Amino acid sequence: MASKFLPLLVKDIISNPAKAWETINSEIEPVRVTRNNLLFPLIILVSVSAIAGSLIFINSQLSPVYSLLVGIRCFLLFYIAVYATAFVLKEITYSLDPGRSFAISFRLIVYALVPFLLCQFFSRFFESLLFVNVLGFYGLYIFWTGSEKMLNTPAHKKTPLLIAAFVTFVGIYVLTNLLFKMLTNKIFFKFFS
Repeated sequence: MASKFLPLLVKDIISNPAKAWETINSEIEPVRVTRNNLLFPLIILVSVSAIAGSLIFINSQLSPVYSLLVGIRCFLLFYIAVYATAFVLKEITYSLDPGRSFAISFRLIVYALVPFLLCQFFSRFFESLLFVNVLGFYGLYIFWTGSEKMLNTPAHKKTPLLIAAFVTFVGIYVLTNLLFKMLTNKIFFKFFS
């Protein structure tokens, strides 16, 4: 599945998650394939959008270096949040049937984040479209269907697993964003302003 052309891959996971998860589950692919063919292209698109939005609409008085730092921060933010959440999810799923598979946890997180990353592409370019990120909650449904196919999650464990993954991602995302925002601001105003 991850070897497909990016727009087709995104269309499949959004339009019919249950069928897409069957395909994903039938293919045993290493983490690097999902990372290189889905995660990297999406977070690079979001990062370029963040650079362009910052440069054109937000920071017109600041040096273009600041916009570049915003894009780097965006890339690192999603990269770290995805990997850290997948690691935590791997530990949480220890008691489930496939048990502690980083590859399965990574695929669940990456595919579930597709709607959110698409929303981020628009809201990072046009800050006034921040409300669009609400559509990213569709990723919770994608995660739900994926946990059924990939983890054979018992019914009584699906909701706690979904909540744990969601809270973990949001917590890591918020903390990492605050840390990187302070760091990039400090770097910019110390060296480039």
